[in-house]
Amino acid sequence: MVARSSEVRPTAVRRSATPRAGGRRGRRAGRLAGLGFSGAALLVLLTGCDVGAAFGGFGWPQGGITPEARRMYDLWIASCVAALAVGFFVWGLIFWCIVRYRKRGNELPVQTRYNLPMEFLYTIAPVLIVSVLFYYTAVVQTDVVKTTNNPDVTVEVVAFKWNWQFNYRDGQGVDAETTASVLGTSEVIPILVLPTGRSIRFEETSRDVIHSFWVPEMLFKRDVMPGSIRNVFEVSSLETEGAYVGRCAELCGSYHAFMNFELRVVSPENFDRFLAAKQGGASTQDALTSIGEEPYATTTRPFETRRTESNFNPDTAPAGTGS
Repeated sequence: MVARSSEVRPTAVRRSATPRAGGRRGRRAGRLAGLGFSGAALLVLLTGCDVGAAFGGFGWPQGGITPEARRMYDLWIASCVAALAVGFFVWGLIFWCIVRYRKRGNELPVQTRYNLPMEFLYTIAPVLIVSVLFYYTAVVQTDVVKTTNNPDVTVEVVAFKWNWQFNYRDGQGVDAETTASVLGTSEVIPILVLPTGRSIRFEETSRDVIHSFWVPEMLFKRDVMPGSIRNVFEVSSLETEGAYVGRCAELCGSYHAFMNFELRVVSPENFDRFLAAKQGGASTQDALTSIGEEPYATTTRPFETRRTESNFNPDTAPAGTGS
């Protein structure tokens, strides 16, 4: 074994000293450069098209109706594209090594102890990638959660078992006055009417347990806490008119799944008319009708609390069977 090893090492050394070694190193560098160029081209190609729509948002909800929702969505898509680019690069290196260094006989290949460029790459590259992702995440998060001193509309969100109340306020904080209010009941889904093109501040409080205010199209939710804690967040504007279902996203009790509301986004002019009608004493349904909107929720319906044959075991049903 010693004699064989002593024969292989000089052969390996002599081969590395041949003129062809420089050619092999050049071809190797060319392959790596080509692989890097292909990865860069793939990254440019993916960022130049609507990748989110093509791949279903990579699991992230689409159709955000606020600038903040679009910023969070863009950050997610960019992170996925970067992860794919890194993945293709690593997979390419793995398959290239499998093909390049596959067994070609019984001769021992040249033994290399260190590869400084490769070690530099897999040490520095992850640090750079994490640093860039951290930077953009911090920028987007700071932008999403920031608040202003004078938002155009302030709404107090009051949650309770198992419904919602929305109070339109004339200022910020607990000392502000409520100028109009929408209250949900077991028979009527509460409708939160808000305008497009205006900044909106949400101040949240709960009458009993922890709830969570969530409109999926806003791509953002915030817990509604009881006591003196008032969670606050803002959206710079709502961009698309329409009706959007809202939900409680925190397990709060027996009827948590049925604690829904509806966000109705209207034009600024119609919002002003709706608010004036409410302040004049009109009901929510009458105020909605006055601006040409459906008086009742269209995206969800109240939970039937009465035990009838349509939602409970009928009297004629045998024990243990459902209707």
